[in-house]
Amino acid sequence: MKRIFHGWKMVGAGCAMQFLLSSLLLQAFGAYVAVLRDDRGWSKTELAGAAALHQVEAAILGPALGWVIDRFGTQGIIRAGVVVFGIGFMLLSQIDSLLGFYGAFLVIALGASLCGFFPLNVALIHWFERKRARALSSIQFGFALGGIAVPAVAWSLATCGWRVTAFASGVIVLAAGIPLSLVFRRRPEDCGEVVDGAPASPLEDTGTAAVAEAGNEAGDFTAREALRTPAFWLLSLGHGFALFVVSAVNVHAITHMKEGLGYSVEAASLFIMLQTFSQIGGIAFGWAIGDRFDKRVVSAICMLMHMAGLLSLTYADATPLASSLMITTYALLHGSAWGLRGPFMQAIRADYFGRKSIGMILGLSFMIVVLGQIGGAMISGILADATGNYRAGFTVVALLAGLGSVFFLMAQKPVRPA
Repeated sequence: MKRIFHGWKMVGAGCAMQFLLSSLLLQAFGAYVAVLRDDRGWSKTELAGAAALHQVEAAILGPALGWVIDRFGTQGIIRAGVVVFGIGFMLLSQIDSLLGFYGAFLVIALGASLCGFFPLNVALIHWFERKRARALSSIQFGFALGGIAVPAVAWSLATCGWRVTAFASGVIVLAAGIPLSLVFRRRPEDCGEVVDGAPASPLEDTGTAAVAEAGNEAGDFTAREALRTPAFWLLSLGHGFALFVVSAVNVHAITHMKEGLGYSVEAASLFIMLQTFSQIGGIAFGWAIGDRFDKRVVSAICMLMHMAGLLSLTYADATPLASSLMITTYALLHGSAWGLRGPFMQAIRADYFGRKSIGMILGLSFMIVVLGQIGGAMISGILADATGNYRAGFTVVALLAGLGSVFFLMAQKPVRPA
């Protein structure tokens, strides 16, 4: 029987890890915001500050984490991250103050950074070349499927309370995440395999493949060389402007539908589930076309879809039928754009700069990307507290996403160093 390429086993484990991160934290955070706002009386800005702390921590950690990954691999980092992530949720269940909330959330954020999107993607980049976009799109199915579980988390928050839900989340993370983390390996050679799982050839048996691989890495960009290219900055800005929308929606969409449009948390979470199905559709489409079409052009189109989707949510009418139609439009446009574009962000950088220093390059890039991750949630929260609704904040964020399409169109592939 033909042996399954271990890289695909890592894709499966990474998909499951992304499901845990998405369902329990990233897409469920908006439900926590709505419940904690009612229970503790904290403002939208204060609650959005926790999401901002998460992104600041990720930006500070990014270059150091990239350096460690490039030299020692991702497997140990992912395992440590799972443990920290689970413990963070247990700490969250015990907090009684805003300061305690921030402290617990920083622990959760550290764990999520160590076992989340960044190290999982870098791990797969080292295992795939020709099928890279397909592998990175596959792992994002887990993130998207996590949105389907948001109504269950919302039900638990409403029925069992946020303390029980947080502690149970920590238990689930440790019980499921630790076995999944053991699947990851640093390189195909560690398992007696080659990139993409291609069968060994006579040339590889004589060592010629190893020489060719070394030659490919010699042509890859170092982090310093990548920083000197316009493409590095344009891709980072484009990615960051996309996350203005993503972070704003993840933190504030449920609260906007609850306070501005009169939906319950459980009902609002159903629209998040619809967004998730759209995201899955976008990922599936990206899985099919990702290695065939220009990723930067596709990404630019997705930015315009992000803009149109968020504007539909922003200006949804308060009447039930009209608001439902406009929120559905938002869920379809934003979800499909997110699913299609998301995996391309790492694949296009690996296509442009190679694998050798990809961890450090991504880590440095995240210091720019974080502006969108922080800015979207904070702009929306601050303007909502100042004006009494999310209309101004969401409009600003949507227009920034539209502007971001220009950065992708300008990001031409750089010439590799000799």
